[in-house]
Amino acid sequence: MVALVIIALTAAAFGAIAWAVDKHRAMFGAVLPAGAAVAASLLVWILTMAVGLNNDSATVWMPWILSMLVGGAAAWATAGFVGRARHQHQVERNTAILQMH
Repeated sequence: MVALVIIALTAAAFGAIAWAVDKHRAMFGAVLPAGAAVAASLLVWILTMAVGLNNDSATVWMPWILSMLVGGAAAWATAGFVGRARHQHQVERNTAILQMH
């Protein structure tokens, strides 16, 4: 259980960092990348435990490291994709509004 808490907190921290460094962070909330990171990292942890990577002493580190890496990647991807997509949509909307007048 402690492993899940540590992995979730680390993934949430990666999500907060991804939100903080994104230049389009005004387009989405701070919880979105953190939530995506936590969900992805815990899913990977569950899958690696189900496969049995924690049974051997040579692979016991894999659920920890893979979960944190996937959580960080999910946070960066979510922040980048959502930020750019919403910014582009906002620019198109503002352009359409300005062209009406």
